[in-house]
Formats: sequence, structure tokens, C-alpha cells
Amino acid sequence: MTATDTPGSRTPSGDLGRGRFSRTPSGDLGGGEFSRTPSLDLGGGEFSRTPSGDLGRGEFSRTPSGIGTGVEASAGPSGKGPEAEASARPSGTETGTEVSVGPSETDVAFIIPFRNRSEHLNHWLYYLHPILIRQQLDYGVYVINQEGDGVFNRAKLMNIGFVEALHEYDYECFAFADVDLVPIDDRNLYRCSDHPRHLSVAIDKFNYKLSSKTAFGGVSLLSKEQFLKVNGFSNTSWGWGGEDDDLYNRIVLRGMSISQPDSQIAKYKMIKHQRDVHNEVNPKNAVKAQETQNHIDTDGLNSLNYTTIDIQRDVMYTFMTVDVQVPAG
Repeated sequence: MTATDTPGSRTPSGDLGRGRFSRTPSGDLGGGEFSRTPSLDLGGGEFSRTPSGDLGRGEFSRTPSGIGTGVEASAGPSGKGPEAEASARPSGTETGTEVSVGPSETDVAFIIPFRNRSEHLNHWLYYLHPILIRQQLDYGVYVINQEGDGVFNRAKLMNIGFVEALHEYDYECFAFADVDLVPIDDRNLYRCSDHPRHLSVAIDKFNYKLSSKTAFGGVSLLSKEQFLKVNGFSNTSWGWGGEDDDLYNRIVLRGMSISQPDSQIAKYKMIKHQRDVHNEVNPKNAVKAQETQNHIDTDGLNSLNYTTIDIQRDVMYTFMTVDVQVPAG
């Protein structure tokens, strides 16, 4: 598996507390590093933070009028933004097991839904950072921690991570990754392509075989455009199961198809653990996943509501605690 990329040296982002790793290109992109301040437009409104007393807190709400794809970016210190350079290069294409990508596909935000998995997170960070650096990515890791012990909502945490990551940087690719899955092969590239991409094809728990033809859970990648097109995940998948099936249906309903790497390359080790408390299987989610066409336009990024409780910025990741508004009862 090969990939084209702009050569350059790897250096941490200028602000070591942001937890984002960026490349200083050896070519000329207009004179050095750049920063982008995105304004996430999901159609008729923006997400804005209303502080509630300190820098670590704030609520997010919006009144949407549809789904759009506009994300504005400001130019870097040279006055010349990277988009002009990137627009002249081809977008990612896939042939067999080879993936050729342009520079935008190497700007990757890793979104990790989280609660009470500190040991797993330490393992993930220990193994993944070296792999991602060897893959020459500009990436940030965002751990989205659900506050409290209410019913877990993995899908909603993914949506929150997507929105929050775009507040910090104009990422073009998003890796939605479970904290208990670690890749075995470096050739399993964390890069978006022309199609939504399922990476965790072969997991040791399932004898390195795909659990089903429509599987899209574990580790999946979507470009910003693709994720906006499907309106993100459903926000109402409370408890375990169903949210990945619903996302798969959204992708199909929007006329897209799934791509996967070869199973000999896309192997993952699952860190053993017990079922989380308050994350029991919810049979209603499976029923809901069969009715995706009825809620894709109304349940997702355009209906997202949550409160930011705390943000901790580490060199290796950003840890964000949020209130997902667990329904009463």
C-alpha cells in the first residue's frame, strides 16, 4: 500500500497544549506554517460558544435551516492560505490496495468517544502516535468524555468531536475511532478517500474476519464533506449498538459507497474489557437503524445539543468533558 505525500519534517503544533501535530513543509506553501480559523456552517447558522464563567465551559446551540458544507479559513501569516496550493493537486483516489491522496486528506482529526477507559487510552496513545507520525499525517486527537454515569451515547460524542475539532482547525478528514482498537500494520493508512472508509476490517476478536458485509463500526473515516452530507451520526442512539448501522444507511441513502483496505493489512487488536456500566445493548437502536430514511434529515449534526464542561489540552491529545443531555428516565 503506497501513498503520495508532500515531504517534510514532523514538528508539534506551535501551541503544544493544543494536542495537534503538524508538518513544516520543505516546499514553499507561501512562507512557513499557517493557521486556520474555521467557521462551521451547517446551513443557516453557526455553532458559537457562550462561556458560562470560565474558559473551560460553554454551551452550544443553533437554529439550523438545513445542511451546508461551508467552512471558512483564514490565511496564514504569509497572507496566503494553503487552500490555493491544495486546490491544484488531485484528490484522493484508490486502486486495489493503493491509495493516492492529496494534502488535504492528511489533515486528520481523530475523534474518540470516551468514558472510564483511561488504561485503554494510554495504550491507544502509546501505539498510535508513532504509527501516525510514520504515516506523515497532520493530525489532532480529540477525546470526547461523556460526563456522569447516564446512558452512554457513542454516536452523539462523535458528532460533538467533529464540531469541536473544526473549531480549532480546518480538518478535511475525520477518523472516528474506538479507544480499544489498535492497528497492527502501518500500511493501514489513516487517510480519507473519495468514499467513506472502513478501516477495522479484521479484528482479532472476530478471528480477523469481517463481522458483516455492512459493518462500519470500530474505526471509520469520512471527509468533512462526506460527514456533512450524511448529517453526521444520529443523536438518539442511546446505549450499545445500532449507530454504525444507521451511519452506513445514511451513506447509502446519500448515494455513496464504502471502501475498505485489504483484510491482510487492516488488522486490529482489541484490548479486552468488560461491558461498560450504563452501556447495555439497546434493541430500540436496531429498529431505529431500519428507519434511517425517516430521520436522516432531522436527527444529526443539525439537531446537535450539548454543554461543554471542561477542556484539557495536553501535548498528546485534547480531552473534552461534555454533557450530552441524557433524557430523563
